[in-house]
Amino acid sequence: MAGAILNTLNTRLDARTISLLLCHAETKLLFVDPMSVSLVNEAISLFPSSTRPPLLVLIADDDELLPQQPSPTIHFYDTYEGLLEKGDPAFNWIRPKNDFDPIVLNYTSGTTSSPKGVVHCHRGLFIVTLDSLVDWSFPKQPVFLWTLPMFHSNGWSYPWGMAAVGGTNICLRKFDATTIYGLIKRYGVTHMCGAPVVLNMLSNSPTNMEPLKNPVHIITAGAPPPATILSRTESLGFVVGHGYGLTETGGIVVSCAWKRQWNLFPATERAKLKARQGVRTVGMTEVDVVDPVTGMSVKRDGLTLGEVVLRGGCIMLGYLKDPVATVKCMTENGWFCTGDVGVMHPDGYLEIKDRSKDVIISGGENLSSVEVESVLYTFPDINEAAVVARPDEFWGETPCAFVTLKEACCKIPTEKEIIEYCRGRLPHYMVPKTVVVKEELPKTSTGKIQKVVLRDMAKAMGSSRASRM
Repeated sequence: MAGAILNTLNTRLDARTISLLLCHAETKLLFVDPMSVSLVNEAISLFPSSTRPPLLVLIADDDELLPQQPSPTIHFYDTYEGLLEKGDPAFNWIRPKNDFDPIVLNYTSGTTSSPKGVVHCHRGLFIVTLDSLVDWSFPKQPVFLWTLPMFHSNGWSYPWGMAAVGGTNICLRKFDATTIYGLIKRYGVTHMCGAPVVLNMLSNSPTNMEPLKNPVHIITAGAPPPATILSRTESLGFVVGHGYGLTETGGIVVSCAWKRQWNLFPATERAKLKARQGVRTVGMTEVDVVDPVTGMSVKRDGLTLGEVVLRGGCIMLGYLKDPVATVKCMTENGWFCTGDVGVMHPDGYLEIKDRSKDVIISGGENLSSVEVESVLYTFPDINEAAVVARPDEFWGETPCAFVTLKEACCKIPTEKEIIEYCRGRLPHYMVPKTVVVKEELPKTSTGKIQKVVLRDMAKAMGSSRASRM
């Protein structure tokens, strides 16, 4: 309403990354939660001397969360309540001059060397918001529990969606199964969203052994959910929906539309069907799986792999200040190339089979193996490093590092030492949970490390969570 462009930041990122994003976005005004004061302070301190920092506004709505001793180096322009008191009640909303004017800037999780700034317009997010409400058959005045971070592609468009249907938002800073079940009971929660890791948390909790008194609708996306987790979650009284989308689509644009006759199938078969990503939603023009070389649609046999491509009104305008990356993922006729690998089943349902390159999805967070490797290479005794995904019962996947040591290494570092080293230089979810020291890493004839071999080795090791129990 003020004519500004919104930019939600991932509070799990480290100060260095936050600083880079603020500079890249040329942020003018930054709202700071009391819990993030020290993070923002450090991020601002890393600004180049020639770059003007944004004005800082403290959201001081909970006295008990205020910093006991605010840093002397940080200065707040005002508080959120203070701005409201100084506001003009007669202010005229600044509406977009054009539907294609930007409304939000969302940074990707950095599945390449650095995050990309996704720019969405008013028209695109209006489409995906209404599309999401229709696809999930939202009633009026639902009670929505935010187990999905709002910095994940604007909470899949539901901040706007809840406003449109008069919903009640239940927000929390951290959550676990006990907290979630308590809030469901206290507030009569009707709807939730979350990555498969949330479903796993709910279905494995010892705090709730009885089914819910009233059904709670929960939609999951962000990673292919295991069929066993879907079955366990639904047995507790949750009505699970499954979909697919990206930061570049602004929300979920593929949905596993449920057919009534599937209810007659055994539970295991139903879960396998629901684990598929599904078909395009009403707001998405086309969804296809194509051969990356010919660009032609692959066979609808559930076996032939190809790249998932999308076309529709809610596709991003492009990447901020990165025309090369924008052109690279957008075809001349409007197709967005996702980089995800999938198959198309005979009934027209899409199923994601793998991620392109070496993206690791841990608890719904996309992380770059290249970025983790760059930190490992700074460890004094490491000669080579390669990071791949290892299965994990709780997070879905966790980073597994394979390293070789320098010949001059006097003392072989322990796995704990290497992990602690990474912990001081990376966001916690990017830190390797497993480190394997080898004499030599497998390579191709051209000298490139064969990650496909390492992935097989990591998979053969079993779940990283099970190995710690």
